[in-house]
Amino acid sequence: MFPLLQLGPVAVQVPGLILLAGLWIGLNVSEKEAVRQKQPPELVYGLIMAALIGGILGARLWYVGRYLDSYLADPLAIVALSTNTVDASAGLIIALLTAAAYAIRKKLPLRPTLDILTPGLAVFAISFGLAHLASGDAFGAPTNLPWAIDLWDASRHPTQVYEILLATAVFFLVWRMRKDIPFSGFLFLAFMALTAVSRLFLEAFRGDSVLVAGGIRQAQLAAMAALLLALWLMGQWYPARIHSE
Repeated sequence: MFPLLQLGPVAVQVPGLILLAGLWIGLNVSEKEAVRQKQPPELVYGLIMAALIGGILGARLWYVGRYLDSYLADPLAIVALSTNTVDASAGLIIALLTAAAYAIRKKLPLRPTLDILTPGLAVFAISFGLAHLASGDAFGAPTNLPWAIDLWDASRHPTQVYEILLATAVFFLVWRMRKDIPFSGFLFLAFMALTAVSRLFLEAFRGDSVLVAGGIRQAQLAAMAALLLALWLMGQWYPARIHSE
């Protein structure tokens, strides 16, 4: 694990650097996809940047709100942003709301826009696995398998490596499908479904999963809900295409 890169007096957080690199590569991939689909790439760039800014600010302010007393005692700490002092769930929700507001304001078509964003999202998903590998987060359950890694005083499943491999496989599948999709919006829904299936598999080997309702993994419940939603939307959107022809 390699959480920090020391550059003289400056300590750079490697996971954050990896996520920024993944965002930049994903943004470029989505812009090229917009050009391929004859859509204005500047609108895609604007959408992603709006979601990013809204998500980061929202995640940070939500976290500050949760621990308001501590930050009132030290107001300067509010601007000391790190990956450990944000609320990722709140940030994601606010990022989606910001993106939706931007898309409505610019009158972007929903399903084609989602398809354009999908290859970039698939790239960014790989960077999440790499960031977890660098930080040691999202660690695996103890195991005696020969490919186990020593982490947090135990031999564990290399779930970060599993995550990277699964995300890479999803990216290549999405990349191959993008030029021949049966209906608008399919690429995004396929990515959503494949990612959900990957999460269902991955969580079985995680050692830090949140358990609910007597031992059920919370992330697997969320993944199952996402998979069912993706499949349902496929059924809803495909007939809409047929009726429109």
